[in-house]
Amino acid sequence: MCNENHLQIGHPAPEFSAAAWDPRHPEKMDHQVSLKDFKGKWTLLFFYPLDFTFVCPTELIRLGELNKEFENNNCQIVAASTDSVFSHQAWAKQDPRIGKLGFPILSDMSRDVAFDYEVLHKDGIALRGAFLIDPEGVLQSMTVNNLNVGRNPDELLRTLKAFQTGDLCPVNWDEGKKTLGKA
Repeated sequence: MCNENHLQIGHPAPEFSAAAWDPRHPEKMDHQVSLKDFKGKWTLLFFYPLDFTFVCPTELIRLGELNKEFENNNCQIVAASTDSVFSHQAWAKQDPRIGKLGFPILSDMSRDVAFDYEVLHKDGIALRGAFLIDPEGVLQSMTVNNLNVGRNPDELLRTLKAFQTGDLCPVNWDEGKKTLGKA
């Protein structure tokens, strides 16, 4: 398969719409989530390989701990894997921390979303991709790790806040520190 629409920073993020399991509506199995739902907000689209694994819950649980801070910065977290909504629901019942995340988990069983975001692994699961999309739907940041190494959700939050300054931000910039002036 060849993705003709190469993903590029500063260009529109690929649209998506998929079934999702949402801990805010745990029994609703036909909930649809799309990028259009978050127009006017920042979106963190966060891919992980599979439910019921070792590294994935560490990332999702930390994102759940930071969810309010992302929300306070006008950003909606959307997790995604190639598992079904039923798998997401079962995982949340088995691990109550997953059930308290506070953000939806897409079911990308078609693998279309992972393909469009260029994180589809040859084994049919998603690599660990994180994509910051601005309120106008433009891709501002992307990081992709192979299957065995998790990402740092705190760094994703720092990156979001840096973009929201609208300024030039130096290495290791953090909220409250000086920027380098208007971009």
